[in-house]
Amino acid sequence: MIKIIAIAAAVLLVLGVGGVLAYAAAKPAAFRVQRAILIKAPADAIFPFINDLRAQSAWSPFEKDPAMKRTHSGSAQGPGATYEWDGNREVGAGRIAIIDATAPTRVVLELEMIRPMAAHNQVEFTLQPQGGATTVTWTMQGKQPYMAKVMSTFIDCDKMVGGMFEEGLAKLKAMAETQVAAMPAQATLAQTAAR
Repeated sequence: MIKIIAIAAAVLLVLGVGGVLAYAAAKPAAFRVQRAILIKAPADAIFPFINDLRAQSAWSPFEKDPAMKRTHSGSAQGPGATYEWDGNREVGAGRIAIIDATAPTRVVLELEMIRPMAAHNQVEFTLQPQGGATTVTWTMQGKQPYMAKVMSTFIDCDKMVGGMFEEGLAKLKAMAETQVAAMPAQATLAQTAAR
């Protein structure tokens, strides 16, 4: 009797694993994560926070390891600007580079993750003016190899990465709106000083 139960359990286990693997194989070969936020600031006030990888560090949701090694190279901003990092398990290691930028509406980056899992993805920020405000959209897309499909069967990657994007966009919104709110006061002080 015990032998029959063990065989039945093994068969169920094999069928379960086989089902998961078949389900993963049927998933799309590519992924896309996208989030957007409305920021009460003009696009030209927001664009510098995105087009400069050093400025991105101030609002990026991925800057969670204070001991992380950071290296900036290439251009100070725009195409050619590169940022490499090597941190703890939470942030991993990788490289991101701006490959295209159209002021003040679009920045395209190439992201190469080294660990915890190798990946090569494209990241894009678009800024769409909405009167005196701007809708900023953060998108990441790339290939989804088989092992990533298997992992996404158990982990909701859109929710996980999308949550990080939402956190970063909220920080970007706070910074940009604070800067814009301070501008009239700064302009008034400058005019008063000039008199």
